Amino acid sequence: MKHPQRRRVGRRLAAFAAGLGLLGAAGFANPAFARSRGGQSAETLTPIQHIVVIFQENVSFDHYFATYPYAANTDGTTFEPAKDHRGTPTVNGLGTLVEGEPSGVLLTANPNTYSGSRANPFRLSHSQASTCDQDHNYGAEQLAFDFGLMDNFPDTVGSGSCGGFDYGHGNAIVMGYFDGNTVTGVWNYAQHYAISDNSFGTTFGPSTPGALNLIAGSTYGAKIITGGSPKVVATNGSGIGTLVGDLDPAGDPCSGGTTIGMTGTNIGDLLNAKGVSWGWFEGGFDLQTTNPNGTTGCNRSSPATPANGGPMQDYIPHHEPFQYYASTQNLNHTRPSVPAAMYGTSADTGANHQYDINDLFAAMQAGNMPAVTFIKAPGWGDGHAGYSDPLLEQTFLVNTINTIEKSKFWMNTAIIINYDDSDGWYDHQMNPIVNSSALTNSNQAQYGDNLTGTGKCGNGAPLLTDDNGNPIQGRCGYGPRLVFMVLSPYAKQNYVDHTLTDQSSIIRFIEDNWGLPRIGNGSYDAIAGPIANMFDFADRENAEPLILDPATGD
Repeated sequence: MKHPQRRRVGRRLAAFAAGLGLLGAAGFANPAFARSRGGQSAETLTPIQHIVVIFQENVSFDHYFATYPYAANTDGTTFEPAKDHRGTPTVNGLGTLVEGEPSGVLLTANPNTYSGSRANPFRLSHSQASTCDQDHNYGAEQLAFDFGLMDNFPDTVGSGSCGGFDYGHGNAIVMGYFDGNTVTGVWNYAQHYAISDNSFGTTFGPSTPGALNLIAGSTYGAKIITGGSPKVVATNGSGIGTLVGDLDPAGDPCSGGTTIGMTGTNIGDLLNAKGVSWGWFEGGFDLQTTNPNGTTGCNRSSPATPANGGPMQDYIPHHEPFQYYASTQNLNHTRPSVPAAMYGTSADTGANHQYDINDLFAAMQAGNMPAVTFIKAPGWGDGHAGYSDPLLEQTFLVNTINTIEKSKFWMNTAIIINYDDSDGWYDHQMNPIVNSSALTNSNQAQYGDNLTGTGKCGNGAPLLTDDNGNPIQGRCGYGPRLVFMVLSPYAKQNYVDHTLTDQSSIIRFIEDNWGLPRIGNGSYDAIAGPIANMFDFADRENAEPLILDPATGD
């Protein structure tokens, strides 16, 4: 494999784009790489005319890349990076901090919660792909970080109670990680494209906060519609507060329990104002389809991982962030009002940019892919421990990416793979505190700040405030370190980026690429790090698609 060519013009353009990520687009000439397309403005700052965000579930960086690029090769697989890709750079991973290493840092925890009084990170084999879901609540994750010592995971977020899928580790299963024997596909993508080892969740917490941070850079603006919950915190006089847990969107027929709506602006609003086509495509969103097992409506389901013990719901309401905002929601899951060739355009008033995953492939077959495309897998394929796993996820990722890479859109596309949260899985890297919080809660251990003391994250004075200058509590950030990858003809090849980024760096790149304003009202997009260093816009080094086997990842 050849190494990235650092042409001088490439360095200049990458630095230019990185500068825009820090300074904004004002005052810079727009080279207008793409012009009007399908009646929608597609003028872009970079050669990227299509951004595809595949937003997966519940994986810390170490959980998938702890020993990258070195795999044990003991599971009957053929992944041999040291032999096949001698130029592959290492990452900020665990190094020698693995099971059986006497020199490794030993992580202490309550011996009553699992077998033994200490737990080092350990490798999960290919046959152990199906695992328990771990605790990944806002306050619990902070307790696991233990003032930055990163040594309290089994006691606070570890969960081995799912019918033997802890493989004898009990709550210490949370220390497990996979290597190229199991996450073969994503390791192959990393070696051919660009990956970051310094990207974090925008804040702590589970799926819904992560999804809201992806599209709005903020979990502030939540208003409880039905019921009551400690998951909406620090409410102001009008009942608006910060969401720190999972609650369903109000009005979605598939929602249950306490539901909320969100006020404020998201990236969809900005794209609409500029006339840029976009869409959120989620598995199971079409309630009129009947699955092979006869399920339909909100009960559409598919075979899931063994730890789940049965089929898994395809559509998960709290994974669909645009459903929380009145301006972008499609509460009744209305089918598109235009042909597939126009999906994602403003003319599709029926779907309002919210679609089923199958609609994306129908659009592509009709010669259409929105300028900005968000992809959410059906439950079985999103990687979430407990009902999905790395092998099922690989099938979804590879089939989807193969389809995009084989299409006419590939030459001007950037695919970003990111995750909503860490699931609580161990990661050794302490997060930088870029936004403080001082939150106490009736359920402090789960929904309060515990990072640097009870009710404290940093100095407690938030940097980010609403548009009226009021501090917003409950947004301790950054959160845990997550996987962040860029696949594109313009992605640097076999490259590891160390730029500090977070989930909202994605919307910042979208904003800069199409000349959109910042979201405001305390959104993290105002301080997000740029992802431009993962590209070489002067050269399509990866123009030839990397087509993988969805079953093996080879």
